[in-house]
Amino acid sequence: MIKREQYIKKIRPFINTDVVKVLTGIRRCGKSVMLELIQRELLEQGVSESQILCLNFEDLANVDLCDAMKLNRWVMEKAKDISGRVYLFLDEVQEVKEWERAVNSLRVALDADIYVTGSNAKLLSGELATYLAGRYVQFTIYPFSYREFLLSQNTGDSPQMFQRYILRGGMPFLLNLAYQPDVSKQYLKDIYSSVMLKDIIQRNRLRDADLLERILLYILGGIGNIVSASSITKYLKSENRKASNDTVLSYLNACTSAYLFCKIPRWDLQGKRLLSVNEKYYAADVGIREAVYGNNMRDINQVLENIVCLELLSRNYKVMIGKAGEYEVDFVAEKDGKRIYIQVTYLLAGEETIRREFGVYNHVRDNHPKYVLSMDELDFSREGIRHENIRHFLLREDW
Repeated sequence: MIKREQYIKKIRPFINTDVVKVLTGIRRCGKSVMLELIQRELLEQGVSESQILCLNFEDLANVDLCDAMKLNRWVMEKAKDISGRVYLFLDEVQEVKEWERAVNSLRVALDADIYVTGSNAKLLSGELATYLAGRYVQFTIYPFSYREFLLSQNTGDSPQMFQRYILRGGMPFLLNLAYQPDVSKQYLKDIYSSVMLKDIIQRNRLRDADLLERILLYILGGIGNIVSASSITKYLKSENRKASNDTVLSYLNACTSAYLFCKIPRWDLQGKRLLSVNEKYYAADVGIREAVYGNNMRDINQVLENIVCLELLSRNYKVMIGKAGEYEVDFVAEKDGKRIYIQVTYLLAGEETIRREFGVYNHVRDNHPKYVLSMDELDFSREGIRHENIRHFLLREDW
């Protein structure tokens, strides 16, 4: 088990505070392990194991507690035998009916430090906001970054390891499968099917599974491309399927709520405003894309963009697509008052490609750091624009 310090350091300031810590992210991305890491942190701080209560609601042994009142009674009964603060960990809490009521009641009734995980962004909407307004903080957990991928295998960076990452992605359990191609592919397909069934179809009561699958494949095939509801409806029409723009949008929202995709908005750099249409979507894990859709090596430019996008998000950057007139910057990333611009390409194969990738920045008139990332080993930096090998960039901590 690797210590995912980039997440622990975000959570650490909220330990022993009266806010509910909510960890969300796609299924099997490592949320349960994060709960274990937090428990280790508590034990190192002197908390007794007897003070820690843990429940995983995907475990059939806990099915009788998937009700707010029953959960509340169980915790209150256990808390009677605990001396001092109760540390409560509820894994995949969305399986509990009206869990928000139970969590809020326990927060009020007990001296408790509460942590919950879930696989759907709707955890933080509706009743949760009502019951816990101002009393929760959210952390989104992503699959392994490239650095974590290498740490998990106790190995160093190399082109071969990066290619494995491109094809397998960062789902933590793959380490137990030794990243064997066939079994890894089957495991990732099973995650995809589970997310589609449990977190998208069942949770949103979607009726047309075939329509959903067609939309999913369209997005997986076009990661990093501008997407609109109308472009999808046109595609569906060509496939002899009819769907309204509203239906497509509701299906897309269900997919992003389940963390299967990350939706990245576009930012008008000249008008300094967010654009309300034509976002881009990136897969939550490039290994899932390879397992379900394939062609990661053929679509290498798109997949490299996807990897950089996930790296930025995992480092807590606000990520946007930059629009400067007719030109587009792959990523505009902001955090703690600073901004960086990033262009991603596979190789700077010739002068025309170099002019295109670097030339975009001619239309960005400010002094924020500007990067061009590629797989090239040579340094093509010019005119204040920094070129870096993408692997080296992903492993650097000083940006």
